Amino acid sequence: MATVSFRALVKAYGDLEVVHGINLDVEDGEFVVLVGPSGCGKSTSLRMLAGLEDTSGGDILINEKVVNEVAPRDRDVAMVFQDYALYPHMSVFENMAFSLRYRKTPKAEITTRVMEAADILGLEPLLQRRPKQLSGGQRQRVAMGRAIVRKPQVFLFDEPLSNLDAKLRGSMRLEMKKLHRRLGVTTLYVTHDQIEAMTLADRVVVMNNGHIDQVGTPDEVYKSPKTLFVAGFIGSPTMNVLPAIRDADGSVRVGGADGFSIDRSDIPEDAPQNLVFGIRPEEVFVGETILDDKGPVVTAIVDVVEAQGPDTLVFASLGGHDLTIRTRPDVKVKAGDAVQVQLNISRSHLFNKETGRTL
Repeated sequence: MATVSFRALVKAYGDLEVVHGINLDVEDGEFVVLVGPSGCGKSTSLRMLAGLEDTSGGDILINEKVVNEVAPRDRDVAMVFQDYALYPHMSVFENMAFSLRYRKTPKAEITTRVMEAADILGLEPLLQRRPKQLSGGQRQRVAMGRAIVRKPQVFLFDEPLSNLDAKLRGSMRLEMKKLHRRLGVTTLYVTHDQIEAMTLADRVVVMNNGHIDQVGTPDEVYKSPKTLFVAGFIGSPTMNVLPAIRDADGSVRVGGADGFSIDRSDIPEDAPQNLVFGIRPEEVFVGETILDDKGPVVTAIVDVVEAQGPDTLVFASLGGHDLTIRTRPDVKVKAGDAVQVQLNISRSHLFNKETGRTL
């Protein structure tokens, strides 16, 4: 196993810089997920770590050793790709054994390693099948087994579940978590799916336009986002955001003339006047869920109600601004209703409108 570090890591294609000097430390045995929208630099960063892309600046370290000029095969990392990349003419056993044969590993050790990986992944009954005879989930397990048999210091996963249906993705997330707990290998995992990031990671790295916006546990990035981007990207449905104005007396007016005021005398005196107020949908209460001590009560107009089994999502309008409420299924409201809603100010956030950074 190993530690991994990025030191002012840069990647540019000609004059176009796509990774802008990022810094990151991954501890031995840690499961770190890089998450962000397409084009944010997460896969490029992973490919530089694997040696599949050259760096344009900065350093990559594995176990405190700079590996910028080390060949991919000598970095002792194993990468699992989105498209599985299995050899169609080979059996499952042969696919998993291929890299070991290429390295001239003794036959007895190859068999031992493949059988161990097959046992871990539940592939023993499938070892003589060809990839075309496998389901998507089985093919992904074969790709993971091919990485496991190498016994690398670091596992790299580049959106490995994106080709699977929703139900299979859920079961594979569980299998990957069990696999990491069993093997304990340092793992970097790239995805654009924030659900994968939140359920798999020890720590989440949220990337945006080639920069790292925030690094933290899933709980930290969800409850204490450092930027408006993180607040909007992490969580489903996303955080409610409303325009806010800071007054000279320390109060903050949220949502315009039809909104409400809150006392935020703790805001620094040099804070800007134009702010953004943010609050998660589960911290907005409606109907009988309203409690006297939570915060201001205002009127909103219900636009759409979505029943989702254990939860109900209420999409409403507050002073012309969108407001999403996550509530219990027994709370009965319907489209067109004017309802009283309450916001839990103790769980709210204020952001600098210009920079997008939290106050």
